[in-house]
Amino acid sequence: MTVSLTENAPILIKRTHPYAVVAITKHGVQIARTLLKTFQQVDVYYMKKFESGDEQERSIQLFEGSVRLLIPSLFQTYKGIIFIISLGAVVRMIAPILKDKKTDPGVVVIDDKGENVISVLSGHLGGANELTREVAKALHANAVITTASDVRQTIPVDLFGKRFGWEWDSPENLTSVSAAVVNEEQIAIVQESGERHWWDYDKPLPTHIKVYKNMDEAKKANPDAVLMITHRILSAEENELLANGVLYRPKVIVLGIGCNRGTSSQEIEAVIHETLLKLNVSIKSVKAIATIDLKKDEKGLREVAQKYHWQFVYYHPEQLNSVPIDSPSETVFKYTGAYGVSEPAAKLYSGSNQLLLKKKKSGNVTISVGLIKHT
Repeated sequence: MTVSLTENAPILIKRTHPYAVVAITKHGVQIARTLLKTFQQVDVYYMKKFESGDEQERSIQLFEGSVRLLIPSLFQTYKGIIFIISLGAVVRMIAPILKDKKTDPGVVVIDDKGENVISVLSGHLGGANELTREVAKALHANAVITTASDVRQTIPVDLFGKRFGWEWDSPENLTSVSAAVVNEEQIAIVQESGERHWWDYDKPLPTHIKVYKNMDEAKKANPDAVLMITHRILSAEENELLANGVLYRPKVIVLGIGCNRGTSSQEIEAVIHETLLKLNVSIKSVKAIATIDLKKDEKGLREVAQKYHWQFVYYHPEQLNSVPIDSPSETVFKYTGAYGVSEPAAKLYSGSNQLLLKKKKSGNVTISVGLIKHT
């Protein structure tokens, strides 16, 4: 298929892979064709005048006209774009369509000899740095990455805990805190919950970064910036310490839930919000809803789990009965085969017999709250 690129004309993009490769020179086309063999996660686009005859067979997409007109469609379609075009030209072409580092795709540039692979845009959030490394390996080329946290091998503030699913609660400070980290200012990390093996490098944590057990210890150290990892909703005084800080929400909360058949998602969601608020727990730290297998098709529960992108887990009655609970119910056993639902489900998923909330009945919903502990 050949796409004719003209002003204001619709451009048809056929995406089959997460990344696009774009070439406009004879040598660039050869590099793109090589990359198609060795990387296998790319859709290739190049100019029709370099057609070899096997493009349809190899799903290569040809175009005629200015490559500048193709770029907006690629930006909307692909996770990352690899240009075999000069860096300056790429910068000029993408500049008018850049929006935000949270939404822009990763952009990588390869020189016309295929010697250097350069991370240009969205190195962290857009994945350009990792894409650069992978493409460089495929081409046996040099990976050029200039992101300070990667070069210095320190904490990438905007990616901290991302592989565990941690979420930011204060993204407005990402830039200033990142600067403090790479400039080797005094950094306090306060971790109350979440995965502990977040340091990836085969060397000690830099001396300007220190880990504290709680906010009081960190406050005494008078740090320049703070990284706070907790499921708790902070007090006003604690939030003062985050004037130059980023708050991360680890996925450590499990909601054990039982409900009457046909309970609406609105009622279930309202009970969840009310319960977490009373416990001073952030809803961003919820990882899963756990229940009994009789409820695996309960519409209200599934709708809530889907809305918040939570895991939806259910257990057989025998599994639930294997967990000790405070008040086994003969009535619940009569209808479900289990002596309890919310409490044992929360204990099973969290791996702990100590819950933040053992059990609360509210209307048609019974809820228990567990905390997943990482050591």
